[in-house]
Amino acid sequence: MQRIMKCTASGSCVLVIVLSGAWPAQAQDAKAPYPKMAPISQYMMADRNAEIALARTAAPASISRDAEILVLGQRGYETAVKGKNGFVCLVER
Repeated sequence: MQRIMKCTASGSCVLVIVLSGAWPAQAQDAKAPYPKMAPISQYMMADRNAEIALARTAAPASISRDAEILVLGQRGYETAVKGKNGFVCLVER
């Protein structure tokens, strides 16, 4: 019984060592799926009012009516409508 336990423990240690050595090699070889992000203008909606209306669909009207609405601008998300109830609605990209 002790011999089986020693064999199992030794095998487990070897397996851990082998796998831990292979993992970093895979991570280093993997290329980034998005090496360069597209310009922000490609993510923006042409009509700001359409984006506000779409963002309001993120919650029931009873909530979105008084929610803060964020739209995507040149420097990231910005407040388009100031909210009153603590909720925030936006269109995620």
